[in-house]
Amino acid sequence: MAVDCLTDKKVLIKGNYAIANAAVLAGCQCYFGYPITPQSEIGEFMSGKMQELGRAYVSAESELAAINMTIGACATGVKAMSSSSSCAVSLMQEALSYATSDQLPVVLVSVMRGGPGLGNIYPSQGDYFQATKGGGNGDYKLIVLAPSTVQECVDLTYKAFYLAQKYRNPTVLLADGLLGQMMEPVTFKPYPYPEIDNSDWALDGAKERDGRIIRSYAPLADNQCVFLERLYNKYKLIEENETEWEEKDTQGADIVLVSFGSTSRNVKTAAKILRLKGIKAGILRPVTLFPFPSKRLQELSNTVKKFVVVEVNMGQMVYDVKLAVNGKVPVELVHKPVGAPPSPEEIAKRIEELL
Repeated sequence: MAVDCLTDKKVLIKGNYAIANAAVLAGCQCYFGYPITPQSEIGEFMSGKMQELGRAYVSAESELAAINMTIGACATGVKAMSSSSSCAVSLMQEALSYATSDQLPVVLVSVMRGGPGLGNIYPSQGDYFQATKGGGNGDYKLIVLAPSTVQECVDLTYKAFYLAQKYRNPTVLLADGLLGQMMEPVTFKPYPYPEIDNSDWALDGAKERDGRIIRSYAPLADNQCVFLERLYNKYKLIEENETEWEEKDTQGADIVLVSFGSTSRNVKTAAKILRLKGIKAGILRPVTLFPFPSKRLQELSNTVKKFVVVEVNMGQMVYDVKLAVNGKVPVELVHKPVGAPPSPEEIAKRIEELL
């Protein structure tokens, strides 16, 4: 489904189509992909719309080809994107490491499915580690944004392009099969961020300037050390300026429920159920998984009695919460391995059992 004009009226649209349309509105000039459920509608949308607009679309021969084509396009300074899912994103890890070292503004949409291995097409949050810790070699970080609604799929797609360009760092929009397939009313507003000048590094042809080289190879260890220090200073800057989370009812709370993505929708309702039963429950939802809101969690650990992390995996984000809390108060896990998130009633019941 294409949205051909900007309007303040809400449009009922599937999450994958919303992401694709937002990418077009954000100024994506090149899309390279390879079909895999549950994100195939992104490529389907792009196959028509990008050609209609005279922009580049390639259905690559593999995920490896798709991500490396994206790297090549980004090296010229244009906005470029790829999309995939879980086991296919695994094939992209080496390229993401290279893109980080080359400091290229790659945007990757990862719509998670069940795993490990081929797994199944059911929703999952099992790629939290993959996105936030990385499967490529060396010391690097990806900026990771986690929407919880279809409207946020639009808003955070815009932001993914902006942050990737602003910091010259690969940025991942980490959704899941539930968000990719559900339909909700959204508003498509104009791209809200300033365009970033990349004329000082892009490989746009050395006609009136000296030649440039973008490469990750560093033959001298001392030079690599200097580069990594600069890279991690950039990550520190990202943490200081771009950490984002949603927080509600944490003042005076005894427990804080921590969740991300579509699971947080049920967690919000579960918190309401608990408060009706006299349990002082607040919520904190990381919007950026990197940078992670560790500082805020650390602050809350001075006042709350317990954190409960709710995830659709075997427990991944819970480790980052434990690191942030640093043993001050207990951190418990309520989880489901794969599929739709636990119902609000089930979450509330399991939390009551923990208490």
